[in-house]
Amino acid sequence: MASCIGVGSLSIGVLAERTHMSKSGLFAHFGSKEELQLAVLRESQQRFAETVIRPALRQARGLVRLRTIVVNWLDWTNTCNLPGGCVINAAAAEFDDQPGPLRDEVRNALQALRRTLGETVAKAVATGELRADTDIEQFVFELSGIYQVTQQSRRLLNDPDADRRALVAFDRLVRDYAVLPDKE
Repeated sequence: MASCIGVGSLSIGVLAERTHMSKSGLFAHFGSKEELQLAVLRESQQRFAETVIRPALRQARGLVRLRTIVVNWLDWTNTCNLPGGCVINAAAAEFDDQPGPLRDEVRNALQALRRTLGETVAKAVATGELRADTDIEQFVFELSGIYQVTQQSRRLLNDPDADRRALVAFDRLVRDYAVLPDKE
């Protein structure tokens, strides 16, 4: 539901109506609208980790793992049946200029994702698949940008080619930092 209407529009009353539960029962469980919204953000992060990150950890360190994260990331809203798209991504736009616990939760989620991506890129450097001088923060920044434009292209512009373009962009990014073969 938060995927479609946004976290900011989610309330105990809306949830009670949708689930045919009592407002008082939901209020007793969550305590406030903000606690409900925080619970939704945390659940979204948990589902993301289970759908995107954990399966990729079964892959070998390096580019195979990184590519698996990217492929899973591009598909995660379909896999988790989020018809309105990524809850955290939408919440980032909703709360970016609203100080408080909701903004902090979204910020922490995005920072955690960037750390995970950075660690994965660093492992690709350590395996020798990416150059030792790879600017990991820049790589993660560009990779995050690829995801953002893919979501816009897919959801707002209805571009059926968005995922293919995202993988082309990812492959180009990898090539920019790839270890060049020795010329003898």
